Amino acid sequence: MRTELVSEPGDPTRPNEDFAGVALPASGLGGALVVLDGVTPPRTSTGCLHSVPWFVSRLGGALTELTVSCRDLTLPEILSRAILRTAEAHHTTCDLSHPRTPQATVVVARWSPESVEYLVLSDSALLVESPDGTVTPHLDDRLALLPRAALATDALIDAEIRNKEGGFFTAAADPTVAGRAVTGVVSRAEVRALAALTDGATRWVETFREGDWADCFRFVRKEGAGALVERVRGLERGDAGAREFLGRSKTHDDVTVVYVEL
Repeated sequence: MRTELVSEPGDPTRPNEDFAGVALPASGLGGALVVLDGVTPPRTSTGCLHSVPWFVSRLGGALTELTVSCRDLTLPEILSRAILRTAEAHHTTCDLSHPRTPQATVVVARWSPESVEYLVLSDSALLVESPDGTVTPHLDDRLALLPRAALATDALIDAEIRNKEGGFFTAAADPTVAGRAVTGVVSRAEVRALAALTDGATRWVETFREGDWADCFRFVRKEGAGALVERVRGLERGDAGAREFLGRSKTHDDVTVVYVEL
């Protein structure tokens, strides 16, 4: 089995708000990957005493442990339990009802000799390659499909569409959001490799249009996860002054790529 994991902060002076992990249980009969992209908080209050890295490390740790140890639970059930466990760690000190309480996007994949299960919540991506080389992206595109007018200000987003019906969903403090995730199961025989990317890495496709999802996957498989990160950084630096591509809120975002050959 080949695995690669690269995670790099967008600003070296700030903590990385992404989380990534690959777990291979001692049984040797399967494994799991977990990728979170913490949502950068606003300058105003979030109602929470804790940072986004504090939140993603706990949620990611809980997800990794539960995904490996509770194989009788579905991935939505595991995400629900992980959110609840994380919320219980700070509900007595923080206002978890605040719309900007710490939160994150989620990608989870779990494989066994028989199947590969997946879960995607918000705008990170999971790419699945079949033995014949076909690459299938599994995406939660609700945020991308919203009209730009709905995203005009942070206040509008928080009031109208963040974790609300008709908007988009992230893992925050409400365990029921797990039921909103994009999920599925694929036969293990139909999967050769997986790649999980936070939206800092998906810029290669979605912002800079260097290729499609299949091109992106082949780039990672051939050149490596680190090469994709380096390429994205180069594209960002080249565009830092002009900001000619729509959707760029930051010159550099935290970027995470996890690649697993099963």
